[in-house]
Amino acid sequence: MPRHARLDAAGAIHHVIIRGIARTDIFLGDDDRTDFVERLSLLLPETTTACYAWALLSSHAHMLFRTGDVPLSTFMARLLTGYAVGFNKRHGRNGHLFQNRYKSIICQEEPYLQELIRYIHLNPLRAGIVPDYESLSSYPWSGHAVLLGKRVVPWQDTRYILALFGLNEQTARPIYREFVAEGISHGRRPEFMGGGLARTPEGWEVVKRPVSEGLMKGDERILGDTSFVTDLLARAGQKVTRRYEMKSSGIDIAGIERRICEIYSMAPQELYARGRYRNLVEARSVFCFFAVTELKTPLKDLARRFAVSEPAISLAVKRGKDIASRKQLKLI
Repeated sequence: MPRHARLDAAGAIHHVIIRGIARTDIFLGDDDRTDFVERLSLLLPETTTACYAWALLSSHAHMLFRTGDVPLSTFMARLLTGYAVGFNKRHGRNGHLFQNRYKSIICQEEPYLQELIRYIHLNPLRAGIVPDYESLSSYPWSGHAVLLGKRVVPWQDTRYILALFGLNEQTARPIYREFVAEGISHGRRPEFMGGGLARTPEGWEVVKRPVSEGLMKGDERILGDTSFVTDLLARAGQKVTRRYEMKSSGIDIAGIERRICEIYSMAPQELYARGRYRNLVEARSVFCFFAVTELKTPLKDLARRFAVSEPAISLAVKRGKDIASRKQLKLI
């Protein structure tokens, strides 16, 4: 099956995670890390991509980018392809280096930007690469030391981030340092590894909980509220699934029940009463039609709700479609 293009829009913020295939190391030494950083130093300004945070570990890396004129997919293809070729030459190996495609989570700036900066820069400490928080400030392979003024990395956008913490660098740095330190007790923050929505063949769908490692490969997520999601997707020329659109409008199975009772002037208990008179059959049929087509409610769930068989629900959906079309009934 062909892969779908990734979600992107100029100015979008992406939390990018790359991993070695089968979780093998992608950085075997400082020569590898230097090569990766040098590639960033060339590609970031060339593609007008801003880098706000980064951390290179052993088997994976985290980066926080804001895309410019060049799509993230183009930027990452150039970065990872070039690095993988160089890595294989240095270490006399063949084959793929990275685990499937990189993972990218598109993020709402407020309230997530500062939290993501902290989360990414604490990764070397959480991974045990540095022994304590003091040592993190001298770790050369992340953006934390750069924001503290301990190292100079021209391609990292420190000005924008420090402005979030103070009026100037001198006042912002100690506030930033304390802010990151406070995050140590927060743990691994799995919510920053993706949430909100994931792509399906029909569009973007709600993700209620983290997916398994197998399903996480090559997926795309959005970390943000409803208005952010819908605005972003509109700018990117993409869409959410109808089910998410309904949910974001406050429509769930209870909402369909209320709407049907309103259309047919009945109380909720009447909708589930025994009987075959015309008004009740119509109401149940339209209920089933809306539940299946708008919310993707499984037939078995509706069968349990109405205490009938799944084939009976299937017939009700077809009947409800005809009724809704003939009477021009709308859920919203």
